[in-house]
Amino acid sequence: MNSTRIHLSLSAILIFALVDLGEAYSLPSHDPERSHYYAPRAQQPPIVDGVADDPAWENAKWRELNHRWLGPELSDSDFRGRYKVTWSEKKLYVLVEFVDDVLIDTHRDPLVQYWDDDCLEIFIDEDHSGGNHQYNHNAFAYHLSLDNQAIDIGTDKQARSYSHHVESRWQQQGSSIVWEVGIDIYTDAYRDNASDNMPQTLSAGKVMGFMLAYCDNDGSEIREHFIGSEFAAGDHKDRGWIDAGLFG
Repeated sequence: MNSTRIHLSLSAILIFALVDLGEAYSLPSHDPERSHYYAPRAQQPPIVDGVADDPAWENAKWRELNHRWLGPELSDSDFRGRYKVTWSEKKLYVLVEFVDDVLIDTHRDPLVQYWDDDCLEIFIDEDHSGGNHQYNHNAFAYHLSLDNQAIDIGTDKQARSYSHHVESRWQQQGSSIVWEVGIDIYTDAYRDNASDNMPQTLSAGKVMGFMLAYCDNDGSEIREHFIGSEFAAGDHKDRGWIDAGLFG
């Protein structure tokens, strides 16, 4: 089977490498002890429908979503989550399974305070270069809302919809939420409003920066917890929307 390392080191395309070694990985442009994840190639791409019954997921390893970046201690009944990754030549696929006792989506305008509703956030740095991506496309930070829209900040410093980059569906199964996502991968040459942006063709051995997070709100004006897939040191643990060096 072909593989790439997603960093996630895939984290080789993320790394897409397809075997989880569970070892630390770091570069000068990244925080120390970043994780990496080897994502297997899907022989048949999964159907993005919120039902995790595709054979493509069978060989992908689960990874915990368990680093609390913001908010007080929380119980497993409030939130717990895990994810896995696979890929095809055309897309990166992410499967997330989590328990969240309350789902909140109170902001009708998808471009306003989207981070304060329950949302899944997927961070992607196509060339694993790290560095600042706050108002550029060195990396993307897709905020996926409960109505399956994908929002990030554009080069004009305004929130924009990038839903055309992402296919997103979730379903509730018992006490768990199953969320499937298919993502087109773009380089840092991406231009907002341009008609000629082309997604990358993925191949085995590609290394990408990757990180996953969940914004949890149980009824407050602002999010109550922010839980990520990577350890974040210091006081500003929620800096992934600015700094791709935090990614795996």
